[in-house]
Amino acid sequence: MARSDLAKTCCPVSRAIERVGDPWVLVILREAFLGTRRFDDFQRHTGASPHVLSLRLKQLCGDGILRKRAYSETPPRFEYLLTDKGMDLWPLIMALQSWGEKWLGGQGVTLTHKSCGTVITPQLGCPDCGAPLTARDLQAEISPEFSEERKHREGGRP
Repeated sequence: MARSDLAKTCCPVSRAIERVGDPWVLVILREAFLGTRRFDDFQRHTGASPHVLSLRLKQLCGDGILRKRAYSETPPRFEYLLTDKGMDLWPLIMALQSWGEKWLGGQGVTLTHKSCGTVITPQLGCPDCGAPLTARDLQAEISPEFSEERKHREGGRP
């Protein structure tokens, strides 16, 4: 399957990867969550070339993950702000940070809960009982549509 085919699958994981699975997109999102707003600051903090950064910012705006807002008319200058859709990617960035710290070493940022002042490591929890969750604690059920798509792929059919 070509990367461009990821957007055509019924699997939400594949479709999400197609939109935000690019390393530069993830680094730009990290910076947006750290408060970076302006092109020059994104470039300085990510190390992306102006061309790559421009393309990814346009993609993120086109996808409704960031929105572009003018902060200067002369010369025209813009800043990039997370939309609600973009804010919903916070758990993804936090999961990548936690995994990276645990398995690759280093520490990117310290997270402090504003309400109580506790330094935390984000974790998934059951919305009903509050218990921490891992992959071993859950049972996944594949939808009929996704099951059919997987069968077609196994048989070599589109």
